[in-house]
Amino acid sequence: MHTTPATDAVLAAPGSAAGLFDVFRSRYLLSLIVRKEVQIRYRGSILGWLWSYVKPLVQFAVFYLAIGVFLGMNSRVEYFPLYLLSGITIVTFFNEAFTNGTRSLVDNAALIKKIYMPREMFPVSSMLIAAVNILPQIVVLIVIALFFGWVPSLLHVAALLLSLTLIAALATGLGLLFGSINVTFRDAQSFVEIITMCAVWAAPVMYQWEMVAQKVPDWLFVLYRCNPLVAAVELFHYGIWFPLNPDGGQLIPDMWLYAGIATATSLLFLLLGQLVFRRLEGRFAQDL
Repeated sequence: MHTTPATDAVLAAPGSAAGLFDVFRSRYLLSLIVRKEVQIRYRGSILGWLWSYVKPLVQFAVFYLAIGVFLGMNSRVEYFPLYLLSGITIVTFFNEAFTNGTRSLVDNAALIKKIYMPREMFPVSSMLIAAVNILPQIVVLIVIALFFGWVPSLLHVAALLLSLTLIAALATGLGLLFGSINVTFRDAQSFVEIITMCAVWAAPVMYQWEMVAQKVPDWLFVLYRCNPLVAAVELFHYGIWFPLNPDGGQLIPDMWLYAGIATATSLLFLLLGQLVFRRLEGRFAQDL
């Protein structure tokens, strides 16, 4: 049987592959990783996937009673539990994708050292797993909104999709960036924990944007709106909460303009994350 001499093999230096394009060329392997992690989440559980629907329902009930009734937010913001749960859904998606993406290379160190595959696959799979995990919460949110008379237009649906896409790109880019740094400097993981802890307060989730506009100078409010999380949360509010015609409900000024800026920022982080990742990829095996 004829064999190819070892000297004829084409060797490629680490970081010289096609990066994220290689991940989507290996879609089958990516799907296996995502499926495995999703199945592990509820392994040994009697209710299994039902927990994914029970948790947001309980969360909605807690928000309605604790914050809406006891703290009086239901009287200040109409449909406040939906407003709050909409924002938390987006922030939860971001936090889970970003945190797991940062840890993904270290958590899969044994696999990385044994076989070669596009290493970007691990942060990307972390984002996809977070997306799968957040889907039941979105379903519950939409069902509750329908109960209150939610009738979205195509623009409302487009806002929801843009919000999710924006967060997916942002979390993947940050996961690539901090994940590659975390291989050598584990402090990156602690820094990410601080970012995710502040994320829920950096966007209008527990409060309305008007409260920020009234308290800060105009230039600082502009910077606030440039935060991609603010744009994503407001897009989700526009898609879920705004069609219910809440009393006093207003769009954040220039929402679509800042949504465009947030999209560009997310793509920029995706590019930056890929560049840093490829720059540091050659050290992964020895540092892990």
